[in-house]
Amino acid sequence: MLDTSLYSEISVLPNSLKKEVRDFVALLKKKAVVSKGLKERKPGIAKGFFKMADDFDEPLDDFKDYM
Repeated sequence: MLDTSLYSEISVLPNSLKKEVRDFVALLKKKAVVSKGLKERKPGIAKGFFKMADDFDEPLDDFKDYM
């Protein structure tokens, strides 16, 4: 939805409903700020959690016929 069409839809509402739209927008802004905080990642948090085999880059035996 374009901003202009959204504005047109809101502009025809009665003042009481415009206040509800304003409150809802404020709620959405708060929600967006909170969700941004949850997405932050800290480097090294999984250090030591995974172990990669020494022969990780070696060709697999299953593909010997194709090589």
